[in-house]
Amino acid sequence: MATIQNGLQIPSINVEEYNGTKRLAEESSKTFNTPKKRKFKEADIKKALVVAVSSRALFDLDEEHDLYERCGLEEYISYQKKHENVPCKPGTAFSFIKALQYVNERLLERNPDEEDVFDVVLVTQNHGDTSIRLINSINHYELKIERASLTGGSNPIDYLKAWNTGLFLSCDEDQVKEALENGIAAAVVQQQSVNQPTKQLRVAFDGDSVLFSDESERIVKEEGLEFFFKHETAKADEPIGEGPLKKFAERLGRVQKKFPRDSSSCFDNPIRTFLVTARSMASAGKRALVTLRSWGLEMDETFFLSGATKAPFLETIKPHLFFDDQMKHIQAASETGDRKSVV
Repeated sequence: MATIQNGLQIPSINVEEYNGTKRLAEESSKTFNTPKKRKFKEADIKKALVVAVSSRALFDLDEEHDLYERCGLEEYISYQKKHENVPCKPGTAFSFIKALQYVNERLLERNPDEEDVFDVVLVTQNHGDTSIRLINSINHYELKIERASLTGGSNPIDYLKAWNTGLFLSCDEDQVKEALENGIAAAVVQQQSVNQPTKQLRVAFDGDSVLFSDESERIVKEEGLEFFFKHETAKADEPIGEGPLKKFAERLGRVQKKFPRDSSSCFDNPIRTFLVTARSMASAGKRALVTLRSWGLEMDETFFLSGATKAPFLETIKPHLFFDDQMKHIQAASETGDRKSVV
């Protein structure tokens, strides 16, 4: 969930911090009034990998959300209207969305008729009247987001299946839980400072309870670590069950394979994936790799940490998003400034 900062001055929320951005917005007012024409292919949501992102995951709206919580809807609407020409600050998922956009550009350079692309849908509980600022911000940053659900306070989860959502990113834990219960890959995005976007899409996954089912973690809790190692050795050639992010990783891998994979070009691939797992290699690593092979899913880099902290590795990897199911790993990752998502 987003952090609520105490002592916030209401309704004048850190207006001074916006001054530089506001001047830029005023200089770019023509861009706001007449958005730049952006070349893009209208995606077919039945064939595209649809990523639904909440407005609070895409943009840093913690202070605005705090205003809503403290002062109510009318004050929030008034504030958003007054600041329609002030671009929202980038949120945690912003760099990830920009990287998806770059992958799409590379795909369409190779094949203008490519249908296996990413399609980003903005999902927000904002009313249409308060969403003008979001539209202006999307145009300001030249984000290619043409589809949206503006639900006016109602639960947006009901519309995720209508969008054929392959991944849902939100700051709302309850919404993510509901999406997962409905069979939709989803993760809670933890708000933090955002680094400059990189073009290569870099996504890191934990193994158990993320890519894989929670079978192994349940065994560790119920039977202990020694029994777990015996279990994994006995079932080393038997694939683990699917986890909540398996289908998303599979689609990501399918897109990645559209680009050359020889040794001279692998680093030029616009997508790079990582498996960062607490599993031990000799004792429990084989089954993880057998599982990935059975799915036809390849990870560019794999790290078996055998309980070592993940933070130093994530600091080197610098993923746009790191999907993990344990808060202690997420908190450690936050110390390195890496974007993270809780499944």
